[in-house]
Amino acid sequence: MVAAPSTESPAGTTGGSGLPRALLDAVRRREPDALAELFDTCFGRVYSLAHRLTNSREQAEDVTQEVFLKVYNAADQLDPARDPAPWLATITWNACREHWRSRGHRQDRQTATIDGDDGMSERLVNGKRSPERRVVNGERQALVEQAIQRLPEAMRSVVLLHDFEGLSHAEIAETTGESHAAVRKRYSRALTRLHDELKDVLE
Repeated sequence: MVAAPSTESPAGTTGGSGLPRALLDAVRRREPDALAELFDTCFGRVYSLAHRLTNSREQAEDVTQEVFLKVYNAADQLDPARDPAPWLATITWNACREHWRSRGHRQDRQTATIDGDDGMSERLVNGKRSPERRVVNGERQALVEQAIQRLPEAMRSVVLLHDFEGLSHAEIAETTGESHAAVRKRYSRALTRLHDELKDVLE
């Protein structure tokens, strides 16, 4: 099934998720209350990633349901000493991939919202950091979102997993079953493509 990536956390904590180890121990035992709390805490993050990957609200809802069914089935593989966020991202990515294969993925051009992106547009204009460029207004934000959605599926997935889910290139490689070098190369090519497409409008 799906083994959790090795993201160690201090005693009693679980990294960026903020979930206590005692709760994750209970999730491993499939205790209903613990599973419900995990669902309530992580639903938004899972749905957001699924929405960005599929570019469809309807598909994201289906994928999110599948993810938490997979979480239930693979609960005994969760490591309570590690942040579960990369593990959930891995399950979500795999569920999206299965969804694309089973139903066929359609680029419907529905723009996915990328919350909290205050650095992507700066990276796409050669790292220039004037005060004006640190403020990404709604119009420029929309342009970045739309450009990301136009990327080929493999490139878009790497950008979303790295920049918006916080996975390292090594964790993405583990998630996708590719080599670290291949992931780094794809990420670099994705940023180059985004930069070339957006450099005029983001200058």
